[in-house]
Amino acid sequence: MDCAFSLLSNEGLLHIKGPDSLTFLQGQTTCDTRDAGPEQAVPGVYCTPKGRTVADFLLVSLGDDQFALRMRKDIVDAAAQVLGKYIIFSKAELSPDDDGWRITACWGDDAANIISTVFGELPQGQYKAINGDEFQLVQIDEQGKQFECYLKADSELENQLASACNAGEQGDWEALQIAAGIARIESATVEEFIPQTLNYDLTGFISFTKGCYTGQEVVARLHYRGKSKRRGYAGTIDASEPPAAGAPLFASGSDKAVGNVVNACRDSQGVVWIMASATADGAISGLRLEDGGGPQMTLTELPYSIEDPDAD
Repeated sequence: MDCAFSLLSNEGLLHIKGPDSLTFLQGQTTCDTRDAGPEQAVPGVYCTPKGRTVADFLLVSLGDDQFALRMRKDIVDAAAQVLGKYIIFSKAELSPDDDGWRITACWGDDAANIISTVFGELPQGQYKAINGDEFQLVQIDEQGKQFECYLKADSELENQLASACNAGEQGDWEALQIAAGIARIESATVEEFIPQTLNYDLTGFISFTKGCYTGQEVVARLHYRGKSKRRGYAGTIDASEPPAAGAPLFASGSDKAVGNVVNACRDSQGVVWIMASATADGAISGLRLEDGGGPQMTLTELPYSIEDPDAD
């Protein structure tokens, strides 16, 4: 059986409740929240007015006028603090806690069959969702082999999934996301990156037709009038431990920093994966840790083109 199941302990939920929830988020984030609902999750980014990324997220519906932003657990409080400055005039409230929900993942060639058996149905595409009183289930990839499951803490569904699947490791799930070219903001990198330097414009995290939002002027100007100096790259590296998020990356044979580690993890086979943001020249010459003399990343092909679509 090719299916793994794991609790995602590195992930957290920032809850937002109230009739103005989606309207508030529409004016603050890069995604079009009008697309969000019980059957549709929406990826997005929240930026500072200067276009620096505070948080990436997946917006999911957890009930009537109840939503959550799935993001890395170590940035939930920071995101809540910044967003909380602007929500006071909306009929909505933020809650930076798990609210009794557990974030899990199910993946593998047999994942769809198991999901269909346990839940009785399947989502029908990337970021499509199904839901019930005790769960919200989102298909993460296009192929239907990766699913995030948001489960009530006392739900028997978690035991059913754990029994039906092999015990998985969180590092394997994170490696899959890196291989897919999905960058994640961590506490060390809050407000460090413009969205395009993490390929968020290429991975569906930004709507360029929705209208105004915080940071929109900077993000749109780069899209229509500029060219991103850095892009996201995925790969593996021969290292004893995953490097820290934010660590500098250097061009081979040089002491010049040309990028940064965005995310890193170790999979169950001991392979260290890295999502990096770097210049194209740096990526071509070879990205290394430790002032250019450290181990070099072996880049993997992303499932999308990073040939910059932004017009000069």
